[in-house]
Amino acid sequence: MSGEQWGIEAGGHRATIVEVGGGIREYAVDGVDVLDGYSADQICPGGAGAQLAPWPNRTGDGRYAFGGAEYQLALSEPAKGNAIHGLVRWLPWRRIAGTPDSVTVACALPAHPGYPWPLSLTARWTVSAHGLRVEHTATNLGDTPAPYGLGCHPYLTLPGRPDDWTLHVPARTVLRTDERSLPVGEDPVAGTDLDFGSPRPIGATVLDTAYTDLVRGDAGTADVILSTVDGRWVTLWADETFRWVQVFTADTAKAPRTRRSVAVEPMTCPPDALRTGRDLITVEPGETWRGAWGLRVAP
Repeated sequence: MSGEQWGIEAGGHRATIVEVGGGIREYAVDGVDVLDGYSADQICPGGAGAQLAPWPNRTGDGRYAFGGAEYQLALSEPAKGNAIHGLVRWLPWRRIAGTPDSVTVACALPAHPGYPWPLSLTARWTVSAHGLRVEHTATNLGDTPAPYGLGCHPYLTLPGRPDDWTLHVPARTVLRTDERSLPVGEDPVAGTDLDFGSPRPIGATVLDTAYTDLVRGDAGTADVILSTVDGRWVTLWADETFRWVQVFTADTAKAPRTRRSVAVEPMTCPPDALRTGRDLITVEPGETWRGAWGLRVAP
């Protein structure tokens, strides 16, 4: 149901990348799942492991303006009146290169009335003893500047349930959203119930929350960490092109996936960026944008 499967493996790390959407279906270390994935005979549930381009999250009413013109996207989240998660997660991606420990997949996104910029997209997925790494590119094949954003949607899992896990999100600011999950403002996160700037248990906290003003380490990455009381952990890191991270405790996911994992989603821009322009990337004709993120796991 997710098309052709490409397995990659190294040092006890194994992942499967899929043709439909070019995303990651499963990732395990020494046989222990790191992602809450899905089986080969399932349609990808809840965006699990998906690539979200040319915008992540939502565009309110599917309507936006860019370069002096207005555009209308299909409302792929009709209950809330939004266009959600881009245009490529149900398109076929093709394998263009590979080794035992890596695969590069590519997608040709054609222009259409709601998004009239043809793009060439690639993702190089690699596993090693250091973890999982994904390198993305987006090339504008058109003759006018293209608005662009990217997100990815891995659901991270550890032994037990999210209520018992500890979360660390190194962020100074949190986005406020309305009932349509669209931004209405932003606030300092310190001292609020959404503050995970210092590691603490998730407990009963419900999260479907976008964080920004990310605190970065010496390597320039922002590191979001999930851990357990017995010392197991998984870290999602994202380079400086990803200015936002969405954390989702899957409370609205359909059973049996309800609140059994935590999606930690690196995003280059916030929800509704096509309309607001906030952190929206402009890719010039012939230009290639690049970004990377990955996962590290306790040995």
